[in-house]
Amino acid sequence: MFRETPESPRMFESDVVDFFSRVHWATVPALYVPVSVFCAWRSWANGVSGWSVAGLFAIGFFLWTLAEYGLHRSLFHWRPAAAWGERFHFILHGIHHDFPMDRLRLVMPPAASLFLLFFVFGPLFVFGLGATGWALLSGFVVGYINYDLTHYYLHHAKPKSARMKKLRAHHMSHHFAGLERKYGVSFMFWDHVFGTMEDPNQARKPHAPRG
Repeated sequence: MFRETPESPRMFESDVVDFFSRVHWATVPALYVPVSVFCAWRSWANGVSGWSVAGLFAIGFFLWTLAEYGLHRSLFHWRPAAAWGERFHFILHGIHHDFPMDRLRLVMPPAASLFLLFFVFGPLFVFGLGATGWALLSGFVVGYINYDLTHYYLHHAKPKSARMKKLRAHHMSHHFAGLERKYGVSFMFWDHVFGTMEDPNQARKPHAPRG
């Protein structure tokens, strides 16, 4: 049973809702690997060639990296100017910044991720693009799996490779050195593209004169 601890504080008064606000990291691949396989198969079964499915899968994965950056920068760090704004932000993402080592709130709860799958990204790809959309969605879902598992790894593992050490430093900088930068979690590419590698306030400071 997932219970309230100093590391994982209560978010909701309801015991049931609070229970489902926590999720083990293994839930993500267990739930979404079959979804990705089904989507790839559905595309192939509807006449898309194997090579085309593979190419569309890669494009879908790439599109996830952009969605990851965009969601993190906009929605996750959005504080609506309303009475419910701070509470909304806290539930959506603020609790992660307040309790970054909470092992049970490092991956997205299925209630939230399934909503995005069935009511946002699924219809966008499948209803908009038909058979090719299934293959794109397959890669998009694997991109999401990679994001959530990478996020967990960066907080609770000791990276060995140079890339993962750099990625961990990148993410920890977002947490502890400036929330207005370094929004990429599984990739840093979009931070370079959109100029969020450095703190924008720091970037505006004039250089000290030499002399």
